[in-house]
Amino acid sequence: MLLAIDCGNTNTVFSIWDGTRFLCTLRTSTHHARTADAYFTWFSTLVKHYGIEANITDVIISSTVPRVVFNLRVFADRFFNCRPLVVGRPECLLPQQPRVDQGTQVGPDRLVNAAGAYDRHGGNLIVVDFGTATTFDVVGVDGAYVGGVIAPGVNLSLEALHMAAAALPHVDIAKPQRVVGTNTVACMQSGVFWGYVGLVKEICARIKGERDSAMLVIATGGLAPLFQQAEDLFDRFEEDLTMHGLTVIYQYNKENG
Repeated sequence: MLLAIDCGNTNTVFSIWDGTRFLCTLRTSTHHARTADAYFTWFSTLVKHYGIEANITDVIISSTVPRVVFNLRVFADRFFNCRPLVVGRPECLLPQQPRVDQGTQVGPDRLVNAAGAYDRHGGNLIVVDFGTATTFDVVGVDGAYVGGVIAPGVNLSLEALHMAAAALPHVDIAKPQRVVGTNTVACMQSGVFWGYVGLVKEICARIKGERDSAMLVIATGGLAPLFQQAEDLFDRFEEDLTMHGLTVIYQYNKENG
């Protein structure tokens, strides 16, 4: 079985893949000081709770937090007796090399999303990922990552607004009933919600215009379903896109490594 690990700035997700489907997906907060032993205690407790017989033979890791990778590698080596594949490292092969400026390091999560989206939908895509940052990844007709856009994440914007303006409270993101708010919370929610709807529409429209092509827009990340309520911003929503991309890259390495 394959253990796919996606480590983001906020959360780290573990999914067990049996070759045909994900048996379970577990989520914990990202913390660079968490040891391999702590990961295993948490992981094994939850796997036992769900009653899953997890015979892990392989591990693949995508991490946007470099300091976390060492302990995750120790975790894989010590408890599953395997050397993990780490996306972005030279030994981890990609189905298609990114076409970006020389010397540019592309975030592993973006490479993984490109691989997963291409495997499911073919090329000529825009992948919008609502994470700590809101990213737009452009996937070429051959499946290569060819560039994108990075904007502040939704929750990051709300937190910055709360921290910088003493009179403004911390609020949760939600779709407001009306655009014009009649109280502070409603005003903030409207600004963030409709502001990001506009951001997504404008950036996707400009990407399509620049490439002079009709492109499929794929959304992923926890807040994507919320923004889909506004109007048809996306053609598809893929909840497990990143994890699927990890299985695609793992399989490619198994066949070509």
